[in-house]
This record gives sequence, structure tokens and C-alpha cells, in this order.
Amino acid sequence: MATALHNLSDYDFAQVPDASNMCFGIVVAEWNPEITGALLEGAVKTLEKHGTLPENIHVKTVPGSFELVYGAQQLSKNDGFDAIIILGSVIRGETPHFDYICQGVTYGIAHLNASQNIPVIYGLLTTNDLQQARDRSGGRLGNKGDECAIDAIKMAKF
Repeated sequence: MATALHNLSDYDFAQVPDASNMCFGIVVAEWNPEITGALLEGAVKTLEKHGTLPENIHVKTVPGSFELVYGAQQLSKNDGFDAIIILGSVIRGETPHFDYICQGVTYGIAHLNASQNIPVIYGLLTTNDLQQARDRSGGRLGNKGDECAIDAIKMAKF
């Protein structure tokens, strides 16, 4: 569904399982820190709102979005996580770099989900400009981090 038709932070609280006994890994890219920091803040607040203890939220950083796949794969080796969330932001530029990074991360996360026993939640913003990223990281269209946290709780319960 297009984000313009659905605010990323809107959901039915009652439809989300209790997360008080769950443990989550979050891998966040350092590139575009204004955006990824806001995504991380949204994810952590939403996990805690649904009962996850702060000590059960483990955050690791990687330099850029391409490294999110490796970070998620490394965290998936830890038996203690119920789900892993990746958070990154790639903003289109003047070269095909955007396409390569977005495809690589997308394929990598899809492969992890098909080959691992732990859900990896895709929280990569792929936007045309900085304003679109801001709109989706706590701005007028909500926060993708919130949505990823809800997805992680639901998939952990799956």
C-alpha cells in the first residue's frame, strides 16, 4: 500500500501481541543519521510501548545500508532474538548507486528470511529526496520504525 494512503504509525494497538517476553535485535545504518536515528527512536519506543524491556532491545550499527544484510545475518546467529529489524535510508542521487544498494539490501534480506529461522524485518527507506525520507521517519506520513517494530512483534509471535 502506498504510504500516501496509510500513515506508517497508525495501527490498532489491540491487534499487536504482548512483547514483554520478547527480545529484538536492531541493525541501523549510520549513513543519513538524521533519518536512521529517527527510525531507531520510533522502533525502540514502539517495542517498549508493547512491553519489551529496554535490556531486551539490542542495537548494532553498521556504516551504511549495504552492510545491513551482514549485520542482520550476524545477529541471526544469536539464539536469543525473536526477530531482527534492519533500519536504513537510501536517497536517490545522480548515479545508479541508489538502484544497486536498494536491490542488494532487498535481495539480501529476502534471502535471510528464506534461509534463517528468525524473521528479519525490512526497514529500508528508499526515497527520491530528503523530504520524503523525513516524511517517513516521524514526519507527516508517520515513522517506518514504528511499523517495523509492530511487524517484528507480529512475526515473532508467528
